[in-house]
Amino acid sequence: MRKILMSALLAGVSVFSYAQNIEYEEYTLDNGLHVILHEDSSAPVVVTSVMYHVGAKDETPDRTGFAHFFEHLLFEGTENIDRGQWFKIVTANGGQNNANTTADRTYYYEVFPSNNLQLGLWMESERMLHPVINQIGVDTQNEVVKEEKRLRIDNQPYGNLIKAIQQKLFVNHPYKNTVIGEMEHLDAATLDEFKAFFKKFYVPNNAVLVVAGDFDKNQAKEWIQAYFGPIPKGENVERAIVVEEEITEPIKATWEDPNIQLPMYVKAFRTPSMKDRDAYVLDMISSILTDGKSSRMYKKMVDDDKMALQVGAFNYSQEDYGMYIIYGIPMGDTTSQQMINAYDAQIKELQTNLISEREFQKLQNKFENQFVSSNSNVTGVANNLATNYLLYGDISLINREIDIYRSITREDIREVAKKYLNPNQSLVLEYIPEQNKDKK
Repeated sequence: MRKILMSALLAGVSVFSYAQNIEYEEYTLDNGLHVILHEDSSAPVVVTSVMYHVGAKDETPDRTGFAHFFEHLLFEGTENIDRGQWFKIVTANGGQNNANTTADRTYYYEVFPSNNLQLGLWMESERMLHPVINQIGVDTQNEVVKEEKRLRIDNQPYGNLIKAIQQKLFVNHPYKNTVIGEMEHLDAATLDEFKAFFKKFYVPNNAVLVVAGDFDKNQAKEWIQAYFGPIPKGENVERAIVVEEEITEPIKATWEDPNIQLPMYVKAFRTPSMKDRDAYVLDMISSILTDGKSSRMYKKMVDDDKMALQVGAFNYSQEDYGMYIIYGIPMGDTTSQQMINAYDAQIKELQTNLISEREFQKLQNKFENQFVSSNSNVTGVANNLATNYLLYGDISLINREIDIYRSITREDIREVAKKYLNPNQSLVLEYIPEQNKDKK
């Protein structure tokens, strides 16, 4: 969402790194709000954040985009914060704030000088207890979301790539819908529908509060009880388990994009939950294939064979299912089939032969560095604590996720490639320039 710059304090946040395990305390209020506290006085800043277990997958097929819409709407104001004053209050007190939404959760946070912890807690409690959801705010944010969609997706080259993939990989699961949603759904929604969505999902027992940084724990607990304790518990959110049938035959699809001149050829696979150990292995496979100019696919397809301008592979992790995506922009007369054959050849190599010990050690070093970096500032720690609790169900991952990566063997890499990355389990997508612009 909107980003507000903070002064030199943020520099202190971003450069501070943790050399030890992340210590934390957790408890649950009577209304079901889970609280996680992480004290560190190395920089005079404090993060207050709330992650709600609501995302695009919680929407109905004819009302997509609600979770992302609320990411915006809940900055409109509250009963005690006048409309348009939220960001002014934050900046006037030396802070910054932001929010983001995925298919699985919505995350709000503030970063303040440490003497403003009480303000951060009060503002987040206001967002949960006293938001003003009225037609003025809905109409205003509707236009904001439409503009965001135009800028970031509809008018962005390859902006609909993920949409094109997920529509084909998922038949039943709401992961087939985009996070930003369809604008006609938001236009058709009534004010009562927005209020009902808030009442169902934005409740303390469907959220986790994290406080991280320089603060006094006892004082924080008093304020948390005072501001969040009185918020009524909501109805328990019941989610149906949606199972997708296994893909057993290749899926072929085409998507036309008026914003591009060069096609992109994609191969995608449905993969397991982010909580599954195999998802960690798939992260490593992505690094082997396309992490940097010395990676296998880049070196072969871009440098040596000069058949592609760009290639990439990544594991798109989500709570219920993931997507493994390989993509490339061809050079010259390289055909779609030649690109797909090149992808298949690289995967076949992984499925057949163990990577070298040298390549494996380099891979381990990369993931150790990434793990350290992810916990190198209080904003990262706050996000990781919330995510590990809400989506993984295991806060201790903040310290031991690296042990999962360390436990992965060269044999695991080969076997996981065999398990998930086969032609009969794939989507082959030709993402091409619009063929007949005159027809519009």
